[in-house]
Amino acid sequence: MSGRTMRRQVLLCIWVFSLGWAHGQVSYSIPEEMATGSLVGNIAQDLGLDVKRLKSGKARVYTGDSAEHIELNKERGVLLIKDRIDREALCGETTPCALHFQMILEHPMEFYSVTVEITDVNDNPPTFVRDEVAYEISESAVVGARFVLEKAADSDVGVNGLDSYSLKPTDHFVLKTTLRGDGSKNVEMVLQKPLDREKHEHVPLTLTAVDGGEPRLSGTMQIIVTVLDVNDNAPVCSNPEYKASVVENSPVGTVITTVSATDVDKDNNGKVTYTIPKSLDSLFQIDVDSGVLTLSGNIDYEKRKFYELDVQVRDQGGLSDACKVIVEVVDFNDNRPSINIMSKSHSISENVKPDTVVTMINIQDPDSGDNGKVKCVLDENMPFAMKSTTNNFYSLVTDSDLDRERASEYNISIKCCDEGVPSLSSSVTLTLHISDVNDNAPVFERSSYEAYIVENNTPGLSIFTVKATDADWNQNARVSYILEDSSVNGVPVSSYVSVSADSGVIHAVRSFDYEHIKDFHLCVKAQDGGSPPLSSNVTVNIMIQDQNDNAPQVLYPVQTSSSVVAEMVPRSADVGYLVTKVVAVDVDSGQNAWLSYKLQKATDRALFEVGLQNGEIRTIRQVTDKDAVKQRLTVVVEDNGQPSRSATVNVNVAVADSFPEVLSEFTDFTHDKEYNDNLTFYLVLALAVVSFLFITCLVVIISVKIYRWRQSRVLYHSSLPVIPYYPPRYSDTLGTGTLQHVYNYEVCRTTDSRKSDCKFGRAGSQNVLIMEPSCTGTMQRIQNEKNILDEPDSPVEVRPFLHLILT
Repeated sequence: MSGRTMRRQVLLCIWVFSLGWAHGQVSYSIPEEMATGSLVGNIAQDLGLDVKRLKSGKARVYTGDSAEHIELNKERGVLLIKDRIDREALCGETTPCALHFQMILEHPMEFYSVTVEITDVNDNPPTFVRDEVAYEISESAVVGARFVLEKAADSDVGVNGLDSYSLKPTDHFVLKTTLRGDGSKNVEMVLQKPLDREKHEHVPLTLTAVDGGEPRLSGTMQIIVTVLDVNDNAPVCSNPEYKASVVENSPVGTVITTVSATDVDKDNNGKVTYTIPKSLDSLFQIDVDSGVLTLSGNIDYEKRKFYELDVQVRDQGGLSDACKVIVEVVDFNDNRPSINIMSKSHSISENVKPDTVVTMINIQDPDSGDNGKVKCVLDENMPFAMKSTTNNFYSLVTDSDLDRERASEYNISIKCCDEGVPSLSSSVTLTLHISDVNDNAPVFERSSYEAYIVENNTPGLSIFTVKATDADWNQNARVSYILEDSSVNGVPVSSYVSVSADSGVIHAVRSFDYEHIKDFHLCVKAQDGGSPPLSSNVTVNIMIQDQNDNAPQVLYPVQTSSSVVAEMVPRSADVGYLVTKVVAVDVDSGQNAWLSYKLQKATDRALFEVGLQNGEIRTIRQVTDKDAVKQRLTVVVEDNGQPSRSATVNVNVAVADSFPEVLSEFTDFTHDKEYNDNLTFYLVLALAVVSFLFITCLVVIISVKIYRWRQSRVLYHSSLPVIPYYPPRYSDTLGTGTLQHVYNYEVCRTTDSRKSDCKFGRAGSQNVLIMEPSCTGTMQRIQNEKNILDEPDSPVEVRPFLHLILT
């Protein structure tokens, strides 16, 4: 302070105390940036003073050490602008902004206080620290990715201050602003459409900041987004928000907190760097590589009580994330609580009861008052709790049931905070292992299994493997497999399969035959090694798969060494005439049982063909007189297996219209026999036997008829009641092989022969010629029998079929 100023203040005090003083106060409000000489106010009129008094009293303005922006015009009694007033330079962000000075009069001395409020004028547009900023963003950035933008600054206040932001164009990015606690706005651009480097390698954007004054002023910043390739993982902050505190006047270099972020990429794409806005470089500094935030300037609690720092985390590929660090300025609470572990358990069983003590902790804080009162808390979602035993002593106890299978280890973070403002804290992490109890039974991967094995397998072959897991640990999780006792078709299942106790592999004990057993099931028990052991069961269905191990079997025509079957074809047979049908079966299944029929050899291949699927032998042309009477066909029946199996059958066909025509030829079918020389003898003998049998049957039938007639007459003339008789239906089957010759008839008899009834049905057969090796004759079955009953009273007429047995 200069000597002249001191003399003026001393003189002023002397005048005030020696002469007395009159006082008054007046206030004015003017906008900033008024021209020099502009009127502030008529102070003489406002204070009720005469202009002459101003002159006689040598009125003057006293501002102390402040610059004189206002001057007094004594001639007019008004206050005028002396120098241009810039509110931003005068008060900065402080509101309201005012000039305080005094007007002093002498003879007698009077003292008046004058306050001139300087109101803001929208004379400063929003400005950015940089005119252009570049971002490198990977094309794999997901929609919704956020990128923190630098904020604009506006020296004006109130409505003239910064109001809003806009971003153009909006093809890929949209702007998002959030209001902070201090009234400022956090600006982010959010990706709304995936970037494609192959289409647009550079995306120019314009960020515009607009204030709320009239007229509205704006500032712009160019954003150049360079789209990078491949890097598809952005850094991720460990916490979206960090809170830290620092004591005022802490030395430069004081570590405030450490911001942590991770990037799952490798090499340079996974290297993370940390930056903060340049506007705060004068107070804070963050290590680019480690994220350690330190002081770089002096912090004054009276000027600002907290700071919010936007930390931008960026990897080498251009992807970024942002987190917020809130730094609270603490007033002299400079001692953190000290955590001392007195005793602790490194391991605890999972079946302990709640309120079991795990650790004893002693807390010390050298501060006094509220700053020395400590409260400890745990992380959320922990099955533990802190209980205070005595002053500064805490017990860490279990708060709920433990489950080793859900969490085998806990890293218990204990945080102790004092009650200072703001609070200081310390933390410690305890590692607690949970020991296992056998409380989980083995669990199979599926509720049931199906396994397949091909028949004719080698004994000891591995069929299937069952697998069970146990959520317990060590011996309690060691699983053994046991085959449960059961039976398959009355035989113990252990004679079919065995189970490896260690691996769960199911082995075949025997070779399986699909034709005898197609499937069976067994039960496997999985048992752990705990005490007592726990177990669970599962059903395994074993399916036997078929192999082509059976050749087709021919059912018809029957091939025997004692007889030869021959099918007769009339010479009048048309094309497609059904000669006979080869019937065969295969006991295999699936495609192994699909049969096909082929004609292997034939006396005349141009006369016959065999149906590929149905085995029907038909003529393929008109039979002529030139065709040989004796035809021999060899048919091959083959299945569809891999490899295929087959069977052959010989079919003898006689082409003739009558028996005499083929008698001489039929002897050739059994030319290897010794009966050819006695053909005539056997024919005569056969005719004699047939005649004898026919006459005998005729005599018997007539005798029975006469006997029954006489019996009915006796009953008719007697007084006995009539008893009807209904014999059951029966069938008479004649023939050989699989072709049947059936006659069905119904008989209704009473005691009166006149009321008897008999019905004959039509029989169906094929023409079959049977040659016995011991004879040279033939037997032919004749079709087309007629109904032989015309009237109830007429005698029964029967046209018998002819059996020719040549002996």
